[in-house]
Amino acid sequence: MVVMKKMKRQLILNKGAEKYIFRYEHGKEDGLLDALIEQAKDKRTDFDWFDAAVLSFKLTQSLIGQADELLSNKTNAQIQNNECK
Repeated sequence: MVVMKKMKRQLILNKGAEKYIFRYEHGKEDGLLDALIEQAKDKRTDFDWFDAAVLSFKLTQSLIGQADELLSNKTNAQIQNNECK
């Protein structure tokens, strides 16, 4: 039995001397957004709502890129299938 390990993705924010690294699995982006909110609420860090907005924007851009790639691959496959007929 082969067990495939899920690849972790990450978002990184450098803020002054601090570095915030958020790791998540593909398909668990909602959990990442929850973590960004919790971090922004935490008064013990300098991570604020603007930082959460920046990272959520980066996440959105990444997801749009992935969706575009999937749609492009699907369209190319359909074009190739139609050319074979």
